[in-house]
Amino acid sequence: MRTERAQRTADSAQLTVPETRFVLRRHQTVANCLLLAVSCKLLTVTTDSRQGLLLINTGPGKGKTTAAMGTALRAVGNGMKVLMIQFLKGSWHYGELDAVQSFGENFVIKQMGRGFVKVGGAETDPEDIRLVQSAWAEARAAIDSGQWDMVILDEINYAIGYGMLDPAVVAEALRARPEMVHVILTGRNAHPLLVDLADTVTEMREVKHAYQKGFLAQKGIEY
Repeated sequence: MRTERAQRTADSAQLTVPETRFVLRRHQTVANCLLLAVSCKLLTVTTDSRQGLLLINTGPGKGKTTAAMGTALRAVGNGMKVLMIQFLKGSWHYGELDAVQSFGENFVIKQMGRGFVKVGGAETDPEDIRLVQSAWAEARAAIDSGQWDMVILDEINYAIGYGMLDPAVVAEALRARPEMVHVILTGRNAHPLLVDLADTVTEMREVKHAYQKGFLAQKGIEY
């Protein structure tokens, strides 16, 4: 007496070509449905589990702060609260300072500096160092407070590169931050210690820039 498996094998051998194609398509459809179900399950797990990330926007190209602003806008749109601390900016008025006012306490920008530092390779002004240290103290308190879902440390890479801030101190604070807080660092020449620590590092590369054609900073583009 044939076993059930042998009977199925014999029945399969008697299928016509169209019937065989139908069976194969049916099995392929079932397989695709299973893959889709698994993918949906994985997506659900991913979207339901939040983890604070450390991101760095660096490199010589334009767009580091702009990219951070875009990420902040996305976060606010998802009901998150964002604080941007600008370590060096302070003497110019930027369009984003007015734009974020419509978000109220959900998106706050604080300018903590005086503008350009070490112009022409000059020695760092002690007052600028004091302002950077003050900005870092406020940034660290904000990160640890639990009040903000995202904290952007704008131009902190410059402050570290100019020797105004100890990268080891910054790295230690970022390692110890609450696990749900996202932090974004911007500025050229990100310190290797912070690059190693970061989850995502993006390097902007300059291909060409309008200033090379003699264009001055444009409202709505640079400020």
